[in-house]
Amino acid sequence: MKRNRREFSSTFKAEVALEAIKGIKTISEIAQLYGLQPAQVTQWKKELVVHSVHVFGKEQKRNEELERL
Repeated sequence: MKRNRREFSSTFKAEVALEAIKGIKTISEIAQLYGLQPAQVTQWKKELVVHSVHVFGKEQKRNEELERL
């Protein structure tokens, strides 16, 4: 029997990744709490860290564009 892949919302992924970044619980504890593999939690944490630069970068770009006007 084929097993269906689970899909997670971006909100859920962000919540799990933020909890991992805080470092209050270990990656293993977080994975067990949410029924995930530790590697998945680590991947979401890494993605959040990498893409957080874009969030602040866009704001900087918008501010520069507004200053030109």
